[in-house]
Amino acid sequence: MMRGEKKTRRVILISFSTHTKKFRSLGERNQFFRELYGWKQVVTKSNRQYSYERSGLLDNVPHIKIDDSVFIIAEKYLNKVKNYFNEWDKKVDYRIMKFLLEEKKMLKRMEELEKEIRNGV
Repeated sequence: MMRGEKKTRRVILISFSTHTKKFRSLGERNQFFRELYGWKQVVTKSNRQYSYERSGLLDNVPHIKIDDSVFIIAEKYLNKVKNYFNEWDKKVDYRIMKFLLEEKKMLKRMEELEKEIRNGV
């Protein structure tokens, strides 16, 4: 990189919305969110509680969550995320916007997230 040149990275902003009435049940809608974000399962047995972290798609895709239904991913993960949303195409709409990320803090965070996933953290 030449002096004075800004570091940039191609990223994808994904926003989505669910059509609640198109899901067969709230359980099916919850399944969509759990498979996307993962969830914490708490099991009570013999007066003891056990917690289990169940992973979702985004646990294996470095991302920055902007809002409940908006996140940024590196361009190289786009097909993986698109495939997931396409499985829910009648019940979930999504939009993709490609852009270059220049903000130093966000670039650094994306790099940290990718490193964590590679190292299994």
